[in-house]
Amino acid sequence: MSEETPQIAYEILAYLVENPDAQDTLEGIVEWWLLERAIRHHTLEVKEALTMLIAHELVLERKGKDVRTYYKINRQKLGEIISLLRQQSEKKGFALNPNE
Repeated sequence: MSEETPQIAYEILAYLVENPDAQDTLEGIVEWWLLERAIRHHTLEVKEALTMLIAHELVLERKGKDVRTYYKINRQKLGEIISLLRQQSEKKGFALNPNE
């Protein structure tokens, strides 16, 4: 049994609690149930990461004409970003800590 098996079991149960009438095949559970939950979870993580990157002025945000927010690299911080990426690959941990 993989270390991830209990977590996946909880994800399946959580999906079923949220959708008590759901039923599907193995492939459907992987493609739809677990993927949907992972996307929701990762969306929150990505939002938090973008907030952190914007706070450090490494990423810029702008509102588009379509009212959506767009994100792009802050070219003025390119040297700093490259340095951070090098540090990350050496340390295996991202060096952007709000407490720094």
